[in-house]
Amino acid sequence: MQCDTKFDFIRRKHHCRRCGRCFCDKCCSKKLPLPRMCFVDPVRQCSACSLASQREAEFYEKQLKVLLGGGTFIVTLGTSDKTETMTCRLSNNHRYLFLDGESHFEVELTRISSIQVLTEGSSPGEEEVHTYTSLMESQCLYEGAGARASGLLVQYKPMGSQDSQTLRLDTAPDHKGAAQWLAAMHKAAKLLYESRD
Repeated sequence: MQCDTKFDFIRRKHHCRRCGRCFCDKCCSKKLPLPRMCFVDPVRQCSACSLASQREAEFYEKQLKVLLGGGTFIVTLGTSDKTETMTCRLSNNHRYLFLDGESHFEVELTRISSIQVLTEGSSPGEEEVHTYTSLMESQCLYEGAGARASGLLVQYKPMGSQDSQTLRLDTAPDHKGAAQWLAAMHKAAKLLYESRD
């Protein structure tokens, strides 16, 4: 399926354990663990799948810990002028964003329709926006290079409502953890796009 090799008695076909497609030995020679599919020991994967597996492994080892740990943000709900300093973190079951401050607020990840990662631009005061719409269906509208994340704009539908709400998170001053949390969230959104097929 990659090099159009004809299979015969000598040249055997091998299945990639991630995508299930058939390849020759050279095109399916990488062996990596695939824990999300319960393969703890290294298994055959094609070139494209082995790269995706390596990115996922790096994410689970590094960025997921940051998302679970949380970061401190200045949170604005909807078009309100009222802001609150809150800690935002991913829930232990990876299904919700928890926001804790004077009040508690939850956003179910499946209810999110778009995420905009705001990054500092090349000029002072400039912002770039990286938009991820409908995380499991649409394509990434804009994907930029490694600029420093400065905020997050989330569109979601609260439980029992068909109207979208906006949630804005801006990094709190002197909170380095918030920028790391946003960078991890940016990576998570990109991984969802790359693995949605």
